[in-house]
Order: sequence, then structure tokens, then C-alpha cells
Amino acid sequence: MLIMDWNTNGLLALDWFKQMRMDSPIAAVEGDRAWNVFKYEDVKAVFTNYEVFSSQGSSSTDDPIESSVLRQDPPKHRQLRKLVSHAFTPRMIESLAPKIQEITTSLLDEAEKKGAVDIVEDLASPLPITVIAEILGVSMEYRERFKAWSDALVGNNSDAYYQCQQEMSEYFSEIAEDRRRHPQDDLITKLVEARIDNEHLTDLEIIGFCILLLVAGNETTTNLISSAVLAFESLPEVRAEVLADPSLLPGALEEVFRYFSPVQLMFRSVKQDTVLRGQELKQGQFVYIWMASANHDEDVFEKPDVFNIHRNPNPHLGLGSGIHYCMGSQLARMESRIALQTLLDRYPAYRRDRSVELGRMDSTMMFALKELPIILK
Repeated sequence: MLIMDWNTNGLLALDWFKQMRMDSPIAAVEGDRAWNVFKYEDVKAVFTNYEVFSSQGSSSTDDPIESSVLRQDPPKHRQLRKLVSHAFTPRMIESLAPKIQEITTSLLDEAEKKGAVDIVEDLASPLPITVIAEILGVSMEYRERFKAWSDALVGNNSDAYYQCQQEMSEYFSEIAEDRRRHPQDDLITKLVEARIDNEHLTDLEIIGFCILLLVAGNETTTNLISSAVLAFESLPEVRAEVLADPSLLPGALEEVFRYFSPVQLMFRSVKQDTVLRGQELKQGQFVYIWMASANHDEDVFEKPDVFNIHRNPNPHLGLGSGIHYCMGSQLARMESRIALQTLLDRYPAYRRDRSVELGRMDSTMMFALKELPIILK
């Protein structure tokens, strides 16, 4: 069940991860200012021990992401997360299923009319962007701009990163001000009206929330869907199993989370001197936690380089761990399940257009295909 025909062309760094786990499971980088962490046990330890490995952003910056829930430790993290948790309860997510199905069907209808279908452009990207935009309460007329902003925020181009942050800050600042004057039944209105310790959120905190939700609400799911479409096409026996028994699809998607790791990398700062796997980490240093490597750790996963939809248990770290575990995890799973099931129902014999070479987006943080053209029949 190995994906052999494209795994060797450098899209996934599985060989490098394996070598680092064996030879340098914790490796100093950037002149000892930071550490790379590759083993599952250590990655999970960094994720879960926020008293030593902090997510805290800088309070003296205009970067809205630094003020978001992603870059907070308790107690502020808990307070901010509680503000939006109501939008991601199981009941709320389940209520979105008919809408997600409607959007998926409409996207595939439009793609079929075009004839040439790119899974990334025509399904995997617009579906989660449309859903999270509706939750936030923003207009879909800017859908293409949302995607460009999201890609820039997780990409390796620093100029594009700061440019899109400025544009997104201006955009969401205007919407927040409008919601103060004209409240609506959407998440941005709830953020504008929310109070923590009897204080409203700052503009920077509101903007950071909006940016994070827009990006986190689509990048992970986009990459999960496109990777799953690629995996099922590359492994005919897997596709045949899922077609014969759709109840296998949720487990198959968990294996996509593990094998491809849509989010490859996160980071933390060392809050106090500590020792990890015999290495002395000093206060102020950074730790890069390679979830993609942890998800292929031989000490945790039997035959980790085999794509196995029957893997059970499958304790992957594709959605993080600890207090920062992805709050939209169930939404990502539902969107991906509906998208894949609808695609397989309508086009069970779809195949990849092999005249187009697979390419990965220029992002260290994410595993994201640039495009994935398929032939429907």
C-alpha cells in the first residue's frame, strides 16, 4: 500500500525525517537559537507542556496573529478559545452538513461543466473557504482574495506574508466596525460584542481571530481533501475498499491526516531552561516541532511509510495536541468526508491527469499541492 509513484520525487520528506529520527532526534539549528524536534514522544511533550514550551506571542507588535488564540497561553488562551467554541460544537457542526453537501454538489456541477477539473481549484479550496466565510459572516465575493491571503500566510515569502496581513487587517477592521453599528447573527458580531474580565476585545485581537479562523478554517481542510483524492487515485486497492464500504472513509481520512500531515510544522518558545532527550534547551530559544515526522515515527506506528486505512489505533498529531488541539477538527473531518464521498459517488473511476507534474506549494509549514487536475471518467 505504499504510494511509490510520486513519493520519491521529493514532495514528502519521509527519508529525511527518518534519518533525523535515527541520528538527530533533537537537532540544534540557527546557531543554537532553535531546535528541530522529530520524535513523536518529544513532539507531543512540547505540544502539551505549555508551562515550559510557550505559544505566547509578543505583546509589543502590530501583528494580529501574535494576539490571536494561536499565540496565547492560559489563562488568556482559555478565555479566547471559549469565545468561539460555541461555533464548533458537535451539534453546530452537524447542523452544517446539508449546507456543506449543497456547496459540494454545486462545486462539482460547475467543475463538470468546465470539462477540465482541478481538485484544488474547483473543490478542495472553495469548499472550506465558503463554509468558514459563512460562519464568520463575510461576503463570498472576495473568495479568491481569501485564498490568496491564506496561501501567503502559510507560505515562505515574508514580503507576501506582511502584505497580506496588512490587507486582511484593513478588511476585517472595516467589517468589525460595521458590526458595531449593525450587529448580525454571525461570529464577527459575537467577537465584537464579547467581553473578557468586563473588557471588550481589542481591534487587534478581533482581527487576529478573524485572520486565524479564515486561514485555519480552510488551509488544513483544503490540503486534507486534495491529499485524499491523490491517495485514493494512487492506490486503486484503497479506492476499491472505500467504494465497496463507505464506512471506511472516516478511518481513511485519519490516515491521510497521519501520512500527509496537512500541517507539517509548528513552533514554541522555551519558557524556562529544560532538558529534552538529553539536550539542554535554554530560555528564549525556539523549538520547531515536526508533526509530519512524528506521524511517521516507527516507535508509535507500525510500518509508518505504508498508507493503511485500517490503522487502529491511529494517534496521529495531524491536528496538534494539548490545549491547542484544532478547534475546527470536526468541521474539517465533515467537510472532507462529504467532499470525498460525493466525488467517489459521482466519479468512481476518476483518474489523475499525469500530463501535469505534481508540485508542492512553497510552504514549510503546510503540505499543499499546487494543483491536482483529474479526469472525471
